[in-house]
Amino acid sequence: MINRLLTAAMLLSLSVPSAWADHHEADKPPRTITVSGEGKVKVKPDTASISAGVVTEAETAREALNKNSDQMQEVMAGMREAGIAEDDLQTAQFSVSPVYSRMPRKAGAPRVDPKIVGYRVSNTATGIIRNLNDVGPILDKVITLGANSVNGPSFFVDKPGPLLDEARKKAVANALRKANLLAEAAEVQLGAIQTIREGGGYAPQPLMMNRGGMAMDMEAKAVPIAAGSQEIRASVNIVIAIE
Repeated sequence: MINRLLTAAMLLSLSVPSAWADHHEADKPPRTITVSGEGKVKVKPDTASISAGVVTEAETAREALNKNSDQMQEVMAGMREAGIAEDDLQTAQFSVSPVYSRMPRKAGAPRVDPKIVGYRVSNTATGIIRNLNDVGPILDKVITLGANSVNGPSFFVDKPGPLLDEARKKAVANALRKANLLAEAAEVQLGAIQTIREGGGYAPQPLMMNRGGMAMDMEAKAVPIAAGSQEIRASVNIVIAIE
């Protein structure tokens, strides 16, 4: 009986440290390596957007509006005639605001509140141009027809989805290359990928609204246009186990 009790006590004393060690080992966080990667795709844009607007002033709001509407109808009709589809033409901004007098103030003279001397009407339309060869002629046309506030052109890719996918693949490959390089330098072996998180992607977007505009030279000259190239980018963060 005594021998049996001693044997049981010895087995218990051996199993407790072993179980504690196993539990302690399970509590250790897994060893991992975290890397980021970026992928880029260089592409020539195939689409452009412009904002063409008319700004008019008159003594009354109605007079300024009528004058503006007549000019803006011609501008928008010209954009349609130049090949901009109805679905690609949109009013981006319309405003009516008072114009105040600017009276010079003499030293010591009492302050005089400015008076309304007229009204300013601004109307802007944004158009999407599908053929980049038409950008210069369309700009020339809208200015000739009376547009005096123009923004653009803004170039972009009409369907960036497949190019973004290619950039994502390059981003993953870039991250894995870094991981292998770091593992080799640290003399460790990489295990399975634990997580992949996309950091985001970027593709140039069309100009959707006129913000201030710029005065255009009304002299009849050809409008030079260069679309150049753009980058579509994607990034990822990858966590990989270390064996």
